[in-house]
This record gives sequence, structure tokens and C-alpha cells, in this order.
Amino acid sequence: MTVVFVHGVPETPTIWNDLRQQIEQPTVALRLPGFGSPRPAHLRDKETYAAWLAGELRAMEGPVDVVGHDWGGHLTMRVVSAYDVPVRSWVSDVAHGWHPDYKWHEAATFWQKSPEGEESLAGLRKSPTSSGPTFGDLLRPRGLSAELAKEIDEVHDKEMSAAILALYRSAWPNFHADWSKDFDSPAAAPGLILAPTGDPMAQPSQDRDMAERLKAQLTELDGLTHYWMLQDPERGADVLRRFWASLPN
Repeated sequence: MTVVFVHGVPETPTIWNDLRQQIEQPTVALRLPGFGSPRPAHLRDKETYAAWLAGELRAMEGPVDVVGHDWGGHLTMRVVSAYDVPVRSWVSDVAHGWHPDYKWHEAATFWQKSPEGEESLAGLRKSPTSSGPTFGDLLRPRGLSAELAKEIDEVHDKEMSAAILALYRSAWPNFHADWSKDFDSPAAAPGLILAPTGDPMAQPSQDRDMAERLKAQLTELDGLTHYWMLQDPERGADVLRRFWASLPN
């Protein structure tokens, strides 16, 4: 069984490297278009990104287990609930974003505005003349490693900024508004919701509500933050292995 990992915003597949080393079965870490790679012209909102992910999964020899982080988690949840894909199971650490009461964090609401969003991301791009904090700098307190922070800053260009704005601006006011209804289908694969309680943006009560609604398993990662896969890859891998072992053959 292949495990497919999907990163978030503003990341790269490197976030999964340490965790993948702990997984015995074959793994693949996809790169979202525009995040250190070209972005096709038709990828202009969250739905077209979800369709892209569905296409990537269909091209694999399935069924597969999909693990999504941050925006990778949102896209994973969309794909398994609304697309015909060969998925055995799914994992997401941002299911609270699908809760009817979820409100976007301050940075997201800023990026959803124009021209404020463009100006904000331009200021976070590393350049010879920049003097303020970069994206990598801002994410370090949430558990991002120095190495990955450097990589993110190196690949954060105008294309990545445009991709980030396209995703966030198509997700207003939250995912419940237009995507959540499709999870009522009984055909959705078994899921696991991860709740890193040390994340300052954590919404554990909303994660619990979503797990109950989606009949998904829930594991709270006490003491870990947004980048749980970097902070404790062994623990993360153990949680995933126990979830996969609980699935029907």
C-alpha cells in the first residue's frame, strides 16, 4: 500500500522527509503546483487544485493512503468526499477548517483582501533589498525547522505568492460553506483527524466535532504544533501505523 503525502502552504514536500523515513511501505510526497514548480494556467482556485490532486491519485496504482497537512489536508478531504479516486484512507490535521463556526486566522483574512494580500506576500519574499521577516522567519515559532525555513524562502517567488492568494481567496468564509455537504456521502474512505494541541491556531473542540460528524478517528497530538511531523516524526509515524492497522483488509 503506497502512502501519498500532500504538503500545505507555503511549504514544499521536504516537510515529510523525516516522517517518510519512519514508514515501512512505499511513499510519495507530491509537490503542489506553484510551490517551487510551475503552476498551470487553469489552477486558479481551491477546486482546480483539488481536481489536480484527484488526477495525481488516479495516476497511481491504488488504492492509496493519503496524508495531508495544512492546505494539503483540505485538498485531501475534498478529493475523498467529492471525487472518484482510489483512496483507502485519508488523514488531515486541519479538519477544523470545515467546521461551520470556523473563522480564518488573521493572516488568511489579510491575504483574502486586495491589494493587502499582494503587498503582504511581497514583503515576505526574500530579496537583496528586503529587511523584514520572511515567510520562513514567521513560521519558525510554529515548529518549522531552520533548514526548511531556508528552503521555503528560497522557493517563495511571485508564482508561489499568486498560488497562495488564489487558494485563500477561493475559501471564503470557510470550507463548510461549499465543500462540507459532499462529506455526507457514505462512500468517503475512513479518515483520521490529527489535532496538534500545541499549535497556537489549534481548534481541538472543532476537530472533535468534525471527527464525530465524519465518523473519523481522532488523535490529539499533545504538545506538538503545526509542524508535528518535524518535531516528532517517530510519534507521527506510530499514530499513522496504528490508524492503518485498524482499517479493514
